[in-house]
Amino acid sequence: MIVYFLRHASAGQHDVNPKKDEKRPLDQDGIDQCGHVGRALAALDVQVDAVITSPLKRATQTAALVANEIGYEAKLQIEDGLRPAATFVDFRKLLAKYDRFEAIMVVGHNPNLSEFLGRVISGETGKNGVDLKKGAVARVEVARQRGVLQWCVTPKFVRTIYASAAESVRPKTSRK
Repeated sequence: MIVYFLRHASAGQHDVNPKKDEKRPLDQDGIDQCGHVGRALAALDVQVDAVITSPLKRATQTAALVANEIGYEAKLQIEDGLRPAATFVDFRKLLAKYDRFEAIMVVGHNPNLSEFLGRVISGETGKNGVDLKKGAVARVEVARQRGVLQWCVTPKFVRTIYASAAESVRPKTSRK
């Protein structure tokens, strides 16, 4: 199974009130990050059978915006196993629930999403060596409790590629 690990995009400052923080939306930078990453995934012809997200607003917004960019039309799957307080055991149960699919996208939060990614690619007892930035996505091929990281991109990297491409197609003006 292919698992795309997508950390929610930028959502401004953390709210000390947990109930209010759950409803914190993406900020404009986060919306832009979703567009950049979603278009990059579409250019890579990423297709998923399910988009599974934490129930927190910033995660569901990220999931919806990126899913739209890649042409995903099914309903988002809301799972508590991707909440900020979820454990690796919760995440393993989530993977088992969706193991009938060829490709899924999971959208969640740090520090646990980076931990889940690190443990999937390094083994159950492995150290976390991955730090997913806001809006970053990693592609992992998972087989029998172990995964291989195939790539990881950040919104900053994608913006840089877009800017370079735009610069290279701009007409050159000659000076006289």
